Order: sequence, then structure tokens, then C-alpha cells
Amino acid sequence: MNKPVSIRRSLVVAVAAALPLAFPAAADAQDWLARVRAVGIYPNVSSSVPGLDVSNQWIPEVDFSYFFTKNIAAELVLGTARHEVTLNGTSLGKLSHLPPTLTVQYHFTDLGAWKPYVGAGLNVTWFYNVGLQLPNGTPLTVDNHSVGGAVQAGLDYELQKNWYLNFDVKYLWISTDVKALGTTVTNLKIDPLLYGIGVGYRF
Repeated sequence: MNKPVSIRRSLVVAVAAALPLAFPAAADAQDWLARVRAVGIYPNVSSSVPGLDVSNQWIPEVDFSYFFTKNIAAELVLGTARHEVTLNGTSLGKLSHLPPTLTVQYHFTDLGAWKPYVGAGLNVTWFYNVGLQLPNGTPLTVDNHSVGGAVQAGLDYELQKNWYLNFDVKYLWISTDVKALGTTVTNLKIDPLLYGIGVGYRF
């Protein structure tokens, strides 16, 4: 089995199995909120190599929130993306990443149908399916994972009972070492800004 696929399947299975055990009464209390979003990923790239860049990308994403109280919730975000890496406009190839992100949120609930929130937490990013090389053909590798912070702000608008329109903005700290023939060339900071729009259902 392909390792990245195995990682993603294991993650989904673990989340699906653990969450009902942790919160057995959630369905009755309507403390769950599930969403699907379209998310734009806009990297803020920096490195010691001038001209090194990572492409923007739009992806589908799913997330699940559990409300401990009417104001406090935890959100788990799942999605994966594939980006092109360039050097002064010349393609070096592509790589994929899987950045599960967990945030703790505060929801403002006294504004009627408008329900803004803010949050902060962590992302753990796995890099996989790396197909990078220098213009001279020298292959490039990257560290397989990164751990960093995450902050967010968003808004749920109640369309009707249990259904919400969602707008969400996140900033993630993601970085990895880029290596050629085992020697580190640079530390690549990707640090993307994510814009999301989607729908959610509370149950």
C-alpha cells in the first residue's frame, strides 16, 4: 500500500473511532458541526535561496468541530494539496502535503444568525510524493514532516435550522529542509494563508 494513502486512511479511521468514544452523548446534544469547504492556499514563502517559490492551490477540505460549551469548541481540519515548486520561474517539480490542523475556538453566540469565532492550535504536516530536482537533474528531497502553530478567524451564518454558511481564514506555520544529495540546501518556510468558504451541518 502507498505510504501516504495509508497515513491518510489511518488518520481518518483513528478520528472516526476515537471521537464517538470520547463524546458519546454528542449526537443528542447537537454538539457536532461538520463542514465541507473550498480552500485557497496562498504560501508566504521565504528561504535563503532567492527566487524559490511555492504555487497557490485550491483544494476541497472537510472539518469536524465538537462544542464543549456553547462558546468553546475544538476543530479538526483534514485536507491535502499538491504544489509546484519553482526557482526564478523555472519549475523544479511538485510535492504534496497533508496538514491535519487542530484548533481550539471561541464562538460568539449573541449576534443572532451571525456566529463569528477565533481559534488557535497546531498543524502537523506530512510531505509526500516529492518529485523535485534542480535544473541540472540533481534530485531534491525534503524532511517528511513539520510541526507548527495555527491561528484562525471565521464566521458561521445560520441559513436555516442546523445548516450554516461558513467563511474561514487560517494562517499555518509550515517549514521543511530542502536537501540535495543529503546536504541541506535551505530551510523552506511555506507558512500559507488559507481562505475557505463552505457549508456546515450541526447535529
